[in-house]
Amino acid sequence: MRNAHRVEQVRAAEAELMARLPEGVLMQRAAAGLAATCARLLTRRRGRVYGSRVVVLAGSGDNGGDALYAGAALARRGARVSAVLLAPERAHTGGLAALRAAHGRVVLDQEVGLADFSRADLVLDGIVGIGGRGGLRAGAAPYARAARRGPVVAVDVPSGVDADTGEVAGVALRADVTVCFGTYKPGLLIDPGAAYAGAVQLVGIGLDLPPADVSALQHPSAAELLPEPGAESDKYRRGVVGVAAGSATYPGAALLAVAGALHGGAGAVRYVGTAAEEVVRRFPETLVTEGGPAGAGRVQAWVVGPGGGEGARQALAEALASDVPVLVDADGLTELGRLGPGALAGRTAPTLLTPHTGEAARLLAGADGGAPPPADELAAARLATARRLAAAYRATVLLKGSTTVVADPGGAARVNPSGTSWLATAGSGDVLAGLAGSLLAAGLPVLDAASVAAYLHGLAGRHAAGTPGAPITALQVAAALPAVWRQVRAPATAVTAESMESAESVDE
Repeated sequence: MRNAHRVEQVRAAEAELMARLPEGVLMQRAAAGLAATCARLLTRRRGRVYGSRVVVLAGSGDNGGDALYAGAALARRGARVSAVLLAPERAHTGGLAALRAAHGRVVLDQEVGLADFSRADLVLDGIVGIGGRGGLRAGAAPYARAARRGPVVAVDVPSGVDADTGEVAGVALRADVTVCFGTYKPGLLIDPGAAYAGAVQLVGIGLDLPPADVSALQHPSAAELLPEPGAESDKYRRGVVGVAAGSATYPGAALLAVAGALHGGAGAVRYVGTAAEEVVRRFPETLVTEGGPAGAGRVQAWVVGPGGGEGARQALAEALASDVPVLVDADGLTELGRLGPGALAGRTAPTLLTPHTGEAARLLAGADGGAPPPADELAAARLATARRLAAAYRATVLLKGSTTVVADPGGAARVNPSGTSWLATAGSGDVLAGLAGSLLAAGLPVLDAASVAAYLHGLAGRHAAGTPGAPITALQVAAALPAVWRQVRAPATAVTAESMESAESVDE
């Protein structure tokens, strides 16, 4: 599991540790890890550190100090290091002295700095640290637009990215690699910030941190959550998931939701809806019941809404009246937005909502009684949006998008690292809904079921698209689920979602 901590948690842990260490030791630890990463990158690209042109973009405070100390370490190994001071009067005194002692060059003229930036074999972004808010200031913004030759390595967080949320409120400097200290920061895992971070490497500096309220699954943590039948299992003990989906207009949604459910760990899938004939023809193992959820017989979870059309209203009401977990998707979410949070009042079993940002806007309008907020604003603040929805509806929310975020009413959140843009295809969400519902029926707690479903779904999309990638269909995603399930369960040979993105960590 990748655990991420808020800035205030990191600051408190740093202060506690610095009180027990000699002055400057913590910064030296961070700078040493940063320099080691840069040296590996230079060696990989040029065969050596000696003679490499390195530019340090140094802002004020400790973030600039980390970059300057790392630059000094590279200079001692023979790199030609230039430090561009973006706030000369507030440059870190110790870091600047170390750089000068290592014969590094100090640049105050920003035109010279921009020229050096464009020619550099490697750039260290130490402009703004984790406490920064908003986009780059005018003096630093040109570096985000300038041509570059070598990789940019961000110090703890790309400058201009909000470390707590991943929001980018202005100009930000896109990194190829981000080296973060002590713990991951939420903004490195959530778009749009994650798209600016590149490959993320973690350098341990000895922080004693509280439990994280934002995390991301990896293969080992996902494998621990996958349901596995025992010697005494039968299809009913493994759980039965009910699927109320499809309509005359959208019959394919029923097929896709059932396809996802069949690969989600439950022992059986029970379908109710208008597409029963098509479902059984394609998936003869499906149990079919006439009518709606109320007369379908016992299930351990319901999936309601994919392609449900006008029938979604009644199906939603019947499913919510049950005492089992209910996943609400697509047309079911539209109905719930009309009804508002009161429709879930009194439920004792968990509810999982799986909106995209457009559906999230309608749900928030239903909760607040106002106009739907712009979907692009919700997408730009994905973590806050998911938490806001979860609190309003007292339900767990799986907010789909470039970074899928799962949040529960208590504020705990998981972000999914495995997604791919190839999943932006018709019916993909129906497969995800069936998969997550099946995991609920198999007995997983709702936060686990949602986050594992998103993780497997993302891996299946990657598997189906292949390398370098090609258009896929939702049924191909469903068909890939057994292969990625096996991959996750085989730790000796598995490749994590992070390694697919070339992310590395020095202490995992």
